[in-house]
Amino acid sequence: MNQTKAVVLEQPEQLVISHLTLDAAGDADVVVDIDWSGISTGTERLLWSGRMPAFPGMGYPLVPGYESVGRVVQAGKSSGLSEGDNVFVPGAKCFGDVKGLFGGAAQRVVLPGARALRIDNQIGENGVLLALAATAYHVTSGAAAAQPDLIVGHGVLGRVLARIAVLCGGNPVVWETNAERRLGGEGYEVVDPTTDAKRNYKAICDVSGDSNILDLLISRMAPGGEIMLAGFYDEPMSFTFPPAFMREARIRIAAQWQPSDLVAVRDLVASGRLSLDGLITHRSPADDASNAYRTAFGDPRCLKMILDWRDA
Repeated sequence: MNQTKAVVLEQPEQLVISHLTLDAAGDADVVVDIDWSGISTGTERLLWSGRMPAFPGMGYPLVPGYESVGRVVQAGKSSGLSEGDNVFVPGAKCFGDVKGLFGGAAQRVVLPGARALRIDNQIGENGVLLALAATAYHVTSGAAAAQPDLIVGHGVLGRVLARIAVLCGGNPVVWETNAERRLGGEGYEVVDPTTDAKRNYKAICDVSGDSNILDLLISRMAPGGEIMLAGFYDEPMSFTFPPAFMREARIRIAAQWQPSDLVAVRDLVASGRLSLDGLITHRSPADDASNAYRTAFGDPRCLKMILDWRDA
């Protein structure tokens, strides 16, 4: 069990499938055979392009990926899991000298059992979406958080944010500039921002990743409102002070999701209250990962691309 195939970014825009040697598993670890892994169009796009800001563990060569699901094939005696368990894997660091950032795009991984989350096998490929769902849940679950009445961006994260807001009794509006992506709203309205004249949004959640968007959002917020930055921004952000001052604006950054967020969304999905259906639009054999990554980053019709490792 000490060998695996893995996606390796050797340099920006240089991606190969490599055979790597896995670190040995300890008593607290599990070995997981991955069924599917997702491609993130946020952080992984920055790794691919070489524009990722300084980040712990950054460097090439690296194995990307933090959205994987698979089956435990070896469980250490103190891992807390058992052989045969289906689990969500938020990445792994088990590839020797090859960096694991985030290390989930591989046919087999070794990681601490405490980091793998047991999931119902009925969730299938939708399990790769749990990290994005946990991100959305984290944005709006804190003590000072509010469900957004405006969401900027109708990718997967924006859609899950909107679904959670509706689940909690909200009625969000979603801005989307791409006409094709304005389709698929479930219980909420998706509009071209140029057609929306409203200027009193109380809670705005931006998932666009646009580093130049703050002045626009501030101009649309109600006095005392809040802007939640839930995208990943690779350029400095700034805003014009007087309009923000007059509105007594608050700007909050959503940090990385916590294990409790992951458990919460897993349970919401298992109960049927939160649906992740319809969000995976593209699938590719893992051996064709290079083309899959290019499609994920270049085709606006691609909401979520997943790699299938079962026959790699």
